[in-house]
Amino acid sequence: MRAPFQILAIPYKIKNNTPLFCVLHRFDDEIWQFAAGGGEDNETPLDSAVREIFEETGVKAENIIQLTSKVYVPADCIAECHRKMWAAETYVIPEYSFAFECNEVHLSFEHTEYLWLPYDEANKILSWDSNKTALYELMCRLNSKN
Repeated sequence: MRAPFQILAIPYKIKNNTPLFCVLHRFDDEIWQFAAGGGEDNETPLDSAVREIFEETGVKAENIIQLTSKVYVPADCIAECHRKMWAAETYVIPEYSFAFECNEVHLSFEHTEYLWLPYDEANKILSWDSNKTALYELMCRLNSKN
């Protein structure tokens, strides 16, 4: 059963001391985003992130960074078949953000292509503000390590 929360997971790598971010193109819309999906059954947000990362990118992520970025999205953005399992008063659901380092991805059917982009280019192509905010936080974290 679909849990009433979403996750967002940002694939990234460091190449020549420059962070690159893997932006994914949805198969069913002209949307560029990071890996995303909903929790299932009794999953925690981290459990959901591990599963969604593997399902959408083929990566068995081990060192997942949980970001502070958290937004609430309208529940009606989620497919009706999932929403009808929730309480009638579920109007918004939280979206938890994560990041994981990897060198390559293997797309699922949910995406048609991907691009490894530096911060400014990734930020321009992303469709959702929540993705841009999480990307900003991740970039700040990566810069603070240097």
